[in-house]
Amino acid sequence: MMDAGDAALQESTITWVRITGGRFPMGSSDFYPEERPEHEQAVESFEITQTPITNAQYAAFVEATGYVTLAERGLDWKSFPHLGPDELAPGSLVFIPPTSPVDLRDWHLWWTWLPGTHWRAPLGPGSSTRGKETHPVVHIAHQDASAYATWIGARLPTEAEQEFAAGGGLKPMPYSWGRERDPAGVAMANTWHGRFPYLNFGSRGWVGTSPVDAFPPNGFGIFDCIGNVWEWTSDFFTESHAQGTGQEPYKSPLLGESGRPINGPSGWERESLEIPCRVIKGGSHLSAPEYSLSYRPAARTAQAEDSARSDLGFRCARSAAPVQRVRV
Repeated sequence: MMDAGDAALQESTITWVRITGGRFPMGSSDFYPEERPEHEQAVESFEITQTPITNAQYAAFVEATGYVTLAERGLDWKSFPHLGPDELAPGSLVFIPPTSPVDLRDWHLWWTWLPGTHWRAPLGPGSSTRGKETHPVVHIAHQDASAYATWIGARLPTEAEQEFAAGGGLKPMPYSWGRERDPAGVAMANTWHGRFPYLNFGSRGWVGTSPVDAFPPNGFGIFDCIGNVWEWTSDFFTESHAQGTGQEPYKSPLLGESGRPINGPSGWERESLEIPCRVIKGGSHLSAPEYSLSYRPAARTAQAEDSARSDLGFRCARSAAPVQRVRV
């Protein structure tokens, strides 16, 4: 049972940033098809958490509510009757780098399904979040993120809100901070630096996730809108902006036989089951220029709702209270 007092205490520890609504150019015509067409989009004023939700914040939620994430529950044998007991066991996807260059068309060479992996054990059995309390929580499915947001009286941001907030008020720029990925050679976000997927020198010394305030905030004072972890939004994925966002669910066409991911970590294989996909934004510490230019506000990709992995987290949003004007 959710404790309202605990939720209120947790909410009081979160820093909210108010974003004044307006119109902005959403999407991009310069990169990937799913970002097109660039179009004018309006958003109402809203508030968004200054950082992604951290391990410590999610731990407080779990302690207060007893919530169990999807990665900790395992797969339902009724939906996957062809799988054996070991394959139905709780677990999640973990990035494990190969030791040498590999074919970048085959994501299986760096993503591995590890039973016993979840938000408390983000790198597999025996790992923990000790010492990473201020890092973003990962291995969080859409339902897990929504449950936390509801607990603190919030919600997940829409795709438009997330993109508007990530832009930091710039008109428009490829990145949250300007036109260059690393201006003057300085890393502005936790993304891949090296040779993907086998060699990562780290971003300002960080390999893997980093504390949510380790990199500079954008023009709105928001941290980690780009890099560190991908972030869930509330919108269903569509194959382009021309189809509209947030309308009818986009059903993943990715059908298969093994019950394991097929399109990289973005979807689950199904024999006869289609899982709605939501938009995730921002890229992560695994985003590399030779593989995917996803560390931009306009970038977007599909993620099956029931999927979790080691570079996927979230932040929360809520409608902004009216500004109180005092007559003098």
